[in-house]
Amino acid sequence: MADTLQFDLVSPERSLASLEVTEVQIPGSEGDMTAMAGHAPTITTLRPGILRIVSAEGTQSFAVTGGFAEITAAATSVLAERAMPADAVTAEMMAEMKVEAEKFAEGATGETRDVADKLVAEMSELAGALSL
Repeated sequence: MADTLQFDLVSPERSLASLEVTEVQIPGSEGDMTAMAGHAPTITTLRPGILRIVSAEGTQSFAVTGGFAEITAAATSVLAERAMPADAVTAEMMAEMKVEAEKFAEGATGETRDVADKLVAEMSELAGALSL
């Protein structure tokens, strides 16, 4: 089908998805974006957030904590630092990830501190988006 693109989501642990989709909603570090068939070639980094894919089977959501996405006219590949189905994330998991981000921020200085503080805020936003 000309209106679909190949989508692949991979984390260090496993491949989470590989299917034909009509759109991929990506939490990019510079802002949210939607990839569809015919998209201009793009590479973007990810911020913690919800990645959504729309296919003939419906919409699936995944929580991602970072990584990057490569978009072409025919495919979108996401290599995530951590990724899991959004409905599988528990409050305990989210709390652990937020503590990790806060520990990183504690020891950071200068520009690294700014990045670390932003990560802590984004983890809180992700928890809110997941209603945890």
